[in-house]
Amino acid sequence: MKRSIFFKVFGGYLLIILAFAVLVLVFSFRAIKTFYLDTLSHNLEDLGRSLKFKAIPLLEEGRIGELDTFVKEFGKSISTRITIVDKEGVVLADSDENPEIMENHKFRPEIYRALAGHKSQAIRFSDTVQEDMLYVGLPIEMKGQVAGALRISLYLKDVNRLFSSLRTNIWRIVGLIMVLSLLGAFIFARSLSRPMKELRFASQRIASGDFDAKVLLKSRDELRELADSFNFMSEQIKELFTQLSRQKEELDSVLSSMEEGLIALDKNGEILFGNDSFKKIIANDRIEGKSYWEVLREPKFGELIRKVQEEKKNLAEEIMLKERTFLCSAAFLPSRQETVVTLHDLTRIRDLEKIKKDFVVNVSHELRTPLTAIKGYIETLYEEADAKSRNYLEIIRRHTDRLINIVKDLLLLSELEEKEFRLQTEKLNLKSLIESILKIFMPRIKEKKLCVKLTAEDSLPLIEGDPFKLEQMLINVIDNAVKYTKKGKIEISLKKEDRNVRIEIQDTGIGIPKEYLDRIFERFYVIDKSRSKKLGGTGLGLSIVKHIALLHNGDVYVKSTPGKGTTFTILLPF
Repeated sequence: MKRSIFFKVFGGYLLIILAFAVLVLVFSFRAIKTFYLDTLSHNLEDLGRSLKFKAIPLLEEGRIGELDTFVKEFGKSISTRITIVDKEGVVLADSDENPEIMENHKFRPEIYRALAGHKSQAIRFSDTVQEDMLYVGLPIEMKGQVAGALRISLYLKDVNRLFSSLRTNIWRIVGLIMVLSLLGAFIFARSLSRPMKELRFASQRIASGDFDAKVLLKSRDELRELADSFNFMSEQIKELFTQLSRQKEELDSVLSSMEEGLIALDKNGEILFGNDSFKKIIANDRIEGKSYWEVLREPKFGELIRKVQEEKKNLAEEIMLKERTFLCSAAFLPSRQETVVTLHDLTRIRDLEKIKKDFVVNVSHELRTPLTAIKGYIETLYEEADAKSRNYLEIIRRHTDRLINIVKDLLLLSELEEKEFRLQTEKLNLKSLIESILKIFMPRIKEKKLCVKLTAEDSLPLIEGDPFKLEQMLINVIDNAVKYTKKGKIEISLKKEDRNVRIEIQDTGIGIPKEYLDRIFERFYVIDKSRSKKLGGTGLGLSIVKHIALLHNGDVYVKSTPGKGTTFTILLPF
């Protein structure tokens, strides 16, 4: 059950006031009663001392009758009972009763202690008068010895009547104090709870979207400062909300105008948001709140999302949706455990690539036959031509060979890029493969007087690969090393690295400028076209190297310093 601040404060004060009232009633009445009785006892004691001056001479002279008469008259005048006994406890005089018929008082508590030489007081029931009384006993000394006792007593009914009146007055005073205190507590609790209630209502209005809610207090205390801070906060929230709303509208406009499809998924795979382009791609407008596999039933897409969420990293993959090709890029957001996916339509690009590839393949096939015929006729003419004509024919033959090599490389690249292409793999010893390849280049190596060194680890594992394709890849790399190294050495090293075999081919050739390193694996890209034509390069060799390495689930990297040499690194899994 909810308790308001008013009831908490007022209830707390009520408990404190009640506890205080009980303590006042209990302890104050008891203290007043004790103090009053002590005062009466002292007054009776003083009265007794005064009486002893009159009683002792009468006792010494043995005038007991006069003593009894004096006690009765004096006791009646002051409404106090006075009793005098001898040292044996025999009553000699009493203000209320005939002493001759009274029993022995020696063992009355107050008299017993007085006969022992001590003053005393007691409150008890009197058997003689049948009422509660306050007794004060004093010893009567004559000639240095206790000769009797003087007892002075009061009827407690008079004292109790006084206490009853006193208790009534105390109750009235305490009641008045309680009423005034509760009234003050009520006013204080109300003054404290009212601003809190206003703050609560204002905060509820802000929570519901009404940012114009204000709290205006007239007091000049901490609550006024709290209200001012609340009003300032509400203004800041209103401004921030306005900015966020504007930014959200801008973001929604940007996302809606994007040609790429975009969706955001939570950690459970439910769609939080999808733009219009994505809804057009899947032909479904109601996607928010649904799982992505309900609206997009594509296994490759689901596998990509699963990998992104498990590995918590960004991934991309091409997928087919309704006969269209999309590059699906998925980004993981660690802070919210969400995934953002964009779909880039690559259909037109892939169609153009296919047209280009088909064109290259068709042209290459068409060129291969006439080029072969041209080369045959050049060789025939070369044998019959004179020296001057042979020089021209040599130039024609060299360019024809270059065209034939370009055609061969284009056909090889087209073959490698075919989706249906499959490697013919077997277990291979890379060291033996490279040794056989180096024999092809030995004439040129000796001609340039180059130093070639091949090193391999003893525990080098066999790899699973296509021997013909790997041979083509290594021939291209080694051919470049020999071709572009005028002097110095070529070092080839083979070693195991994690789950790969690392092949490093390092030369001391002309090197490659840093700005060209990112593009050397592109088709037809050559750094120095004049040098490439002179050396017979097609600009397709390194592109073939990259494709073959990727087909073997490996990769190729290059490091180079102009004037000092180049190092090609090939990683192949085993």
